[in-house]
Amino acid sequence: MALTSTHIFVNLHVKDVKKTMAFFTELGFEFNMQFTDEEKAACLVIGDNMFAMLLTEDYFKSFTKKEIVDTGKYSELTIALSAESREKVDEIVNNAVSAGGKLYCEPVDHGFMYQWGFQDLDGHIWEIAFMDMNAFEGQSQA
Repeated sequence: MALTSTHIFVNLHVKDVKKTMAFFTELGFEFNMQFTDEEKAACLVIGDNMFAMLLTEDYFKSFTKKEIVDTGKYSELTIALSAESREKVDEIVNNAVSAGGKLYCEPVDHGFMYQWGFQDLDGHIWEIAFMDMNAFEGQSQA
């Protein structure tokens, strides 16, 4: 039987929970206040049953025995989110940069998929993509 889960919680280390909350609020995200204390943790709502736990570095360290990655030098992961249109991709990335984030890459148009990315205040990489499923169905399988 395949493993299935009802929720996903991605844990990300941040330097300042309040500043990080302000950044993501500027992008239009909301927070689940049941799992947010604004001092050491915030629960970013990404979608239905999808969350990112934004944890201060000290609190994050209590969940792992490994070193925390320096996001200025290394990528521990990329978070890829879908958007409902190319324009929404551009809007999210432009808002992220206006709110203090950094561009991660240039926009890429694959025909069936358009993507662009940014780094948040703590250097985590967020890829935002629009997939045109009608165009995708016309792509040949490699």
